[in-house]
Amino acid sequence: MGWLILALMGAVTFLYGTSVHADLLCLLVKPLPVLALLGWLHDAPPTEYRRWISLGLMFSLVGDVLLAMPMDLFVFGLGAFLVAHLLYVKAYVSDCRRWALLPLLIALAAGAVLLWVLTSKGLGPLLIPVIVYGLTISAMLWRALARLGTDVPRRSAWLAAAGALAFVFSDSVIGISRFVEPFAAAPYLIILSYWLGQWGITASAFHPKPR
Repeated sequence: MGWLILALMGAVTFLYGTSVHADLLCLLVKPLPVLALLGWLHDAPPTEYRRWISLGLMFSLVGDVLLAMPMDLFVFGLGAFLVAHLLYVKAYVSDCRRWALLPLLIALAAGAVLLWVLTSKGLGPLLIPVIVYGLTISAMLWRALARLGTDVPRRSAWLAAAGALAFVFSDSVIGISRFVEPFAAAPYLIILSYWLGQWGITASAFHPKPR
């Protein structure tokens, strides 16, 4: 319960700071929800799956801070989240290695549509980094969806899949707002779906695959 309270306090304060454009306040409290998830995750069974999720959360925390800094550290933040997605892929593969053609096609289609939207106005020097990131998050979504309908505990599979979808949505809104057309609701959609995605991925570690 303590970790949940910390996460809610950080989230509410960050949303307030965003609404009043208090950049320093946002920088200070933005890491709190993910820090709380890391603390909560230590209560999960000590499995290989939990270890990779924990490392992914740590790199996400670095990405949170980099993207909140007043200087433009977007590429470095992108790199931190890219590593986080690769660690989530490793977690998903640790308990499910089936090929899963349909989830692969869904993930590739989602990535292709997003890249098509983002490149509609040109990305300049960020084209290659964004393509690499798009492929990585598509792989993360694929491996999360691949766990559905297997011998992985159903609750864990659905939580991870929902978390991955929310993460993809959050990153998609970031891309659209930054490279296509900014809109007022974007900061709120981005952070709320991001936190929801991280919560789903973290919660999936509390239902490990039976050995």
